[in-house]
Amino acid sequence: MRRLPPFAAIRAFEATARHGSMKAAAEELCVTASAVSHQIRTLEEFLDTALFLRDGNRLILTLTGKTYVGKLTGLLDALDESTRDLRGGRDLRVLTTPGFAARFMVPRLSGFRHGDLVRLRVSEGAPDTDFARNDADVVIHWGDTPVPGVVVEPLMESARYPVISPGLRDRERIETPEDLLRVTLFHDEVMDAWPAWFAAAGIEIDDRPRGPRYPHCELSSTAAERGQGVALAYDAMVRGTLRAGVLVRLFEQVMMPVTIYSVAYLQDRETDPLIREFRDWIFAEAALEGLVPPRGGTVAAE
Repeated sequence: MRRLPPFAAIRAFEATARHGSMKAAAEELCVTASAVSHQIRTLEEFLDTALFLRDGNRLILTLTGKTYVGKLTGLLDALDESTRDLRGGRDLRVLTTPGFAARFMVPRLSGFRHGDLVRLRVSEGAPDTDFARNDADVVIHWGDTPVPGVVVEPLMESARYPVISPGLRDRERIETPEDLLRVTLFHDEVMDAWPAWFAAAGIEIDDRPRGPRYPHCELSSTAAERGQGVALAYDAMVRGTLRAGVLVRLFEQVMMPVTIYSVAYLQDRETDPLIREFRDWIFAEAALEGLVPPRGGTVAAE
């Protein structure tokens, strides 16, 4: 006869260990943090051993806890996959940025044969490529840095140029690159390139031009659409907005193309049929726009 621990306690412990936080685990499980704490205590009593060391508000896994959660995560993942298969088709969990989701993927998703199986999640910061804790099958993330045990395939590269709403351009009479120095410019916390763009335009600037700094380019592009200033946007992300006339491009100077997004998935799931079909579809969509890097290949870190 099996002597199994309470399943609710197992889920609470595994989620807390994965996130390193009872609050985050509670949000994932849709319960309160106190309920998670109670379930962990129940599991510790069942096992007659401590799973966490509590240091103020910090939780530190004990050696026993580390060993136990390493086994549990694999078991729960296998149970999840088996259950999805039995229910007549598993979902494909895709994690990406707000900008990529809104400006590239969602407008095209109806063209993916299994679009109804995609469960899209957006990340507030850089999407996590640690598949042991990100609850994703595929991650579409910024850059192409190798990740151990993960296939990382550069998906698209893009140049950058200034964009502005037609109304603001006309009101401010923006006609030369120098005119940008008297309007609000939006800056990105990552890879802000205004100084380099002005240098390419032959304009010397002493300090960073005035304007707010945003955590990612989606916010600066949205602010530009609303006529609040000028964004140094990635061509790949604003093509649809330019075609719709919501934004217009300014001037011929561009920043050299760089890889901006890659597709990532676990190396041992490389032959998963649904992942392969999604991967092939998203690459085909990027290729139609001429965005796939010329030598876009696979980066699989050991």
